[in-house]
Amino acid sequence: MRSTRAAAVLTAVTLSLALAACGQSGEGGSKQDKKGAEGATVGIAMPTKSSERWIADGSNMAAEFKKLGYKTDLQYGEDDVDQQVSQIENMITKGVDVLVVAAIDGRALGDVLRQAGEQGIKVISYDRLILGTENVSYYASFDNEKVGELQAGYLVEKLGLKDGSGKGPFNIELFAGSPDDNNTRYFFEGAWKTLKPYIDSKQLVVRSKQTKLDQITTLRWDGGTAQKRMDDLLTSAYSSADVDAVLSPYDGISIGIISALKSDGYGTKAKPYPLVTGQDAEVASVKSIIAGQQTQTVYKDTRALAKQAVQMADAVLNDKKPEVNDTTTYDNEKKVVPAFLLDPVSVDKSNYRAELVDSGYIKESDLS
Repeated sequence: MRSTRAAAVLTAVTLSLALAACGQSGEGGSKQDKKGAEGATVGIAMPTKSSERWIADGSNMAAEFKKLGYKTDLQYGEDDVDQQVSQIENMITKGVDVLVVAAIDGRALGDVLRQAGEQGIKVISYDRLILGTENVSYYASFDNEKVGELQAGYLVEKLGLKDGSGKGPFNIELFAGSPDDNNTRYFFEGAWKTLKPYIDSKQLVVRSKQTKLDQITTLRWDGGTAQKRMDDLLTSAYSSADVDAVLSPYDGISIGIISALKSDGYGTKAKPYPLVTGQDAEVASVKSIIAGQQTQTVYKDTRALAKQAVQMADAVLNDKKPEVNDTTTYDNEKKVVPAFLLDPVSVDKSNYRAELVDSGYIKESDLS
């Protein structure tokens, strides 16, 4: 009788432990499961170290992943498409568990990401949408069209076109980003829809007549390429007139444009710099804004973007669905990629300290 009772108790205890174990694993990530995810390796492919923002993006992500217990393999392609493809191939071969990719050329990764898909490796497209492949799971970026709206809207406001206080007509020239970066189209679309009514009414005049996207792109977002084009524009279209505004999509391009303007005699009381926009709030351009050269930039807090990408990867690695806030906009020609978009902020001399320094994005000492 005692033996029978003991057996019954043992059976009950065994069943209780089994049920407890089943309940633990069914809660969407037990400690054991979580520990396994935390030991995973994340491959991070960034485009280049020539831009300080990409250095910040990479280091911010690596730091955030480390906090969660992940290992990282961080590589920079140095704007060489073949090199980036090779780096991603090596990450796949080494067995990374998820990939975060900021593409140099959004159309050049189809084959290598097919390899990732065959290995069951999820891909998060970072800042630049990867095109022409189904092997992209999620997209983390800023509201790219809004970036262009902020740049163009700033010009409209400062020229007095919005409230009618500007005399005009004003001469403006347009620059766009790299033709192989999908964001270029979104930036320009946001800017163009803002500027076009004033161009149509001739309150804004593009003396070069270069207004189509394929006429104004800047390969690899290169400042030297932008400087040469601005030099050519000044020579061909502004021998008897001054430029009042330049739509520039990125700080590195803005620096090149300003160098050309300075060489042409701009930057004096008699011939002040035109309004020049930008993007990324890079230290050199913020210093230029303080000095009265570049006029505006669009601040995109890469710390927040890095955290968002890390949250997406963490969710994927734990078999959960990442948070997204856009499921309709970003069609990569094979699928609509679910996205999380952050808000960009316009920055000029009036608010750079509050937005950039007080937030800790840039150190005050870096601007001296």
